[in-house]
Amino acid sequence: MALPWLESLSGGLGTSSAVAAESSAADALPKRFAVMFMGNGISPNHWWAKGSGAELELGKSLAPLEPLKGKINVIQGLFNKTATGQGIHPAMTGQLLSGVPIQKGAIIHGGISLDQMLANHIGQDTMQPSMVLACERPMTGYHETNFSNAYSSHISWQTADSPVPNEMYPSLAFDSLFENGGTLRNISVLDRVKEHAGKLGRKISSTDKAKLDEYLGSVRDVERSIERMRSDKDKAEDRAKQTGRPVFTLKRPDDGLPGDVREHFRLMCDIIALGFQTDKTRVASLLLARDLSALYYPFLKVKEQHHGASHHDTSDDYENIVRFNVSQLAYLAQKLDQMPEGNGTVLDRSCLMFISNMWSGTNHDNKKVPVITVGGLGGALATGRALDYTTAGDDNRKLCSLYLGIMDRMGVKLDRFGDAEARLAGL
Repeated sequence: MALPWLESLSGGLGTSSAVAAESSAADALPKRFAVMFMGNGISPNHWWAKGSGAELELGKSLAPLEPLKGKINVIQGLFNKTATGQGIHPAMTGQLLSGVPIQKGAIIHGGISLDQMLANHIGQDTMQPSMVLACERPMTGYHETNFSNAYSSHISWQTADSPVPNEMYPSLAFDSLFENGGTLRNISVLDRVKEHAGKLGRKISSTDKAKLDEYLGSVRDVERSIERMRSDKDKAEDRAKQTGRPVFTLKRPDDGLPGDVREHFRLMCDIIALGFQTDKTRVASLLLARDLSALYYPFLKVKEQHHGASHHDTSDDYENIVRFNVSQLAYLAQKLDQMPEGNGTVLDRSCLMFISNMWSGTNHDNKKVPVITVGGLGGALATGRALDYTTAGDDNRKLCSLYLGIMDRMGVKLDRFGDAEARLAGL
């Protein structure tokens, strides 16, 4: 286990030295990026923001972000031009994070995604270059538009020809963070570090001791949930062997995935939060609901699957779905904002981006796509704003221009990414 940032480990410095050390430490603190994806568009009537700072007003679908509105940007009007006019769904998703046109037919081809470009440049500094998580299984075969359904099922691409496999099992994602393998899977990670944690607790300040105890407690809370899900996964594998079927052909929860998507979403967010807090990784992606999503939300009293409901995107049912997915962004952001780091929080050193592949599911309209960012990357990214590029002209509203601006602020300088060479104005 890696430790969260602890102020008292810097040693007893004089006042002037401490100020200099704090400034130096702030410069050395990591910056992180995570992207969260919900397919099939949003609820257009309720997805809006106006004003800035404390006066920022948010539409109904963005209400879960109200406690964080000083740390968010609601960005409208951006798009990938080459993703328009190519057909619905896969063509709208396959190049969402790359800006590179995708290819029809049996051979998939596109471009490296934003998160994996960052992982290639900063991933060598952490145990895991990136985490690529999903809460819904990928589809196989082809869409009616003759694009592979792989484009609808993955948002992270490590090369032009290869998506990064999605990790859907929380237990495996947790194990990868804490190097749990073999018999270690049966031993609590906290038990393995108990002696070291006890010795450290006697050396640090009372404030840091409280922080350490809170951190260990949060790990244990996640671990308890993971233990049950690991058992569910093992049972699913036994069930698959007995029936002679691959696990992925079984329906949830028979396949070992959480039966309640609320629990699945939250656990994946918890795992990203732990990865960022402990600096095991600085890059993550989380596919909540893929394009053409078949997820159900019975707790919202919505009878249709996600995709079917999106065809009625002005309905209360679909607005409830959208708001629930946005609440996952708020949950992760608030967890990170409760983790002190330097003179701010882990969220303050991060950029979380929420995005969908289209604006309207009813009209399959991706002439603009919804984007939210949360976190200021250590002050490099201004926040608390509603930014609208809808009428800025096609050359001035490229998603890839936003991506270049984010990468700049994370120390990754590129001459070009996807279809953009210029940074997004006003970012």
